[in-house]
Amino acid sequence: MYSTRVQKPGLTRVKIGSGAFVVNEKGEILLERRRDNGMWGLPGGAVLPGETLRETAIREIREETGLDVEITGFLGMYSDPLDGRIVCYPDNGDLAHIIDAIFTAVVVSGELRPSEESYEVRFFSQDSLPDNIVDPGIRPLRDFLDGKRNQVF
Repeated sequence: MYSTRVQKPGLTRVKIGSGAFVVNEKGEILLERRRDNGMWGLPGGAVLPGETLRETAIREIREETGLDVEITGFLGMYSDPLDGRIVCYPDNGDLAHIIDAIFTAVVVSGELRPSEESYEVRFFSQDSLPDNIVDPGIRPLRDFLDGKRNQVF
């Protein structure tokens, strides 16, 4: 699904997304295993017209995991195409350059459950994360684990 090479740059659209590292009371990180590629990643998605980045992250987390969260901080903006942010959608072959605003958040309420977009959602200990994490999630994950904040790439 992800590619770092764009064959026809003029045909690539830019899309803005928003997501968050959701941490529970044990300090575990919430990840979802997506149906579109079977890999683990952060809950998040596309910004809708009229939404703030913060509102998008909260809405997407609720839709994809069943949890209501409170945003606690800003991790960074991620746009580097070499981090796997050129996405080819398998259903129609469209290419898009994804720019993500990534926040940090804590669980306020709700019951954890996967959406139709996910095989499963669960919390992972920070020292036992899955190996198959989507490419665009790797750099933000490293930054999060290293305690970095307000990163721009």
